[in-house]
Amino acid sequence: MKQLITYALLGLLPATAALAAESVAAPEKAAICSACHGPNGAKPIAPTYPVLAGQYDNYLERALHDYKSGARKNPIMGAQAAGLSDAEIKALANYFSLQDSPLYTPTVHSGTK
Repeated sequence: MKQLITYALLGLLPATAALAAESVAAPEKAAICSACHGPNGAKPIAPTYPVLAGQYDNYLERALHDYKSGARKNPIMGAQAAGLSDAEIKALANYFSLQDSPLYTPTVHSGTK
């Protein structure tokens, strides 16, 4: 049984390393986001700017892709997203989704009724 648990935990190491590699690059780009969205994306400088901290990663990723493609219109965000690669968008979305949010963000549980 101990051996089974050890193998299971060792199987998680590559995934953990991949996530760590993604999140290492995000804070450098996230510093630019902080100029408007506040430290860790949790305290925007204007009430019309959204809180990024704790937001769902798939939502943030989609929003950045939409700003980049022009499907979502905002001159400031369009210009910011235009210079981001797909990997940077994914890393930023992951980083901000892991930050503590000042807002209530419900957790979605699969399999509950």
